[in-house]
Amino acid sequence: MWLPSYATGAERVGRFAVLAFVIAVLVFLVAPFFVVVPLSFSKEAFFTLPVKEYSLRWYDDFFGNVRWIAALRNSVIAAVATTILATVLGTSAALGLARPDFPYRRVVMSVMLSPMIVPIVIVAVGSYLFFGDLGLVNTKPGLVLAHTALSLPFVVVTVAATLSTYDTNLTRAGLSLGAPALSVFLRVTLPAIAPGVISGALFAFAVSFDEVVVALFITSAEQRTLPVQMFSGIRDQVNPTIMAAATVLLALSILLFVVTTWLGRRAR
Repeated sequence: MWLPSYATGAERVGRFAVLAFVIAVLVFLVAPFFVVVPLSFSKEAFFTLPVKEYSLRWYDDFFGNVRWIAALRNSVIAAVATTILATVLGTSAALGLARPDFPYRRVVMSVMLSPMIVPIVIVAVGSYLFFGDLGLVNTKPGLVLAHTALSLPFVVVTVAATLSTYDTNLTRAGLSLGAPALSVFLRVTLPAIAPGVISGALFAFAVSFDEVVVALFITSAEQRTLPVQMFSGIRDQVNPTIMAAATVLLALSILLFVVTTWLGRRAR
């Protein structure tokens, strides 16, 4: 259906070749992620493919192990707190940057987007040194603040993209009718930009939940997150339980991607 009826034979062959090339590239990029799925169901204590016998023993070890559950709980708590903080701050920043009279908009936007550009190791070292003077190293608030700095640009970008299609006359109409500014925002602006806000919140959650480098510098053994626990397991002793944890992360990432895509189509 994607080929027009007037396309020539050469055009059809060329488009099929491009489609086949794109599919091959996607498979090459994505296939390694899904190798962990069958390995997580293997009964063997070693990484062997093809899987000879399937079992749920590594999922039992994952959900029955105190260290893994504690790491999962720390990741969820940090990700939820980061999502709330980054969404509030990012949405507020995007609303301010969307104002036509905002001074030095490009400079401020560049500074806010810098965590997306600067290498993560530099961000981690800088966060460690800065938070160390404030007594926030080896604390959950320190981890949340560091992850908020990493997640904030994603919220700003998604909300700003939604605001680019928002009709500001709706806000003016609400204010001209005597409604308070907060009421106009909650009843007019926020429902209109809700898909962008929710998408930014999902990105913030994913960034915090999957981040490992900054968490290695900021957290202690008590605040160890799931990615840090996986990294430590790979470094100290390779255990197939890591594959079960990786599959859980993969499933969560796919779920977030599906929800974000659905919200993007809903916004359009």
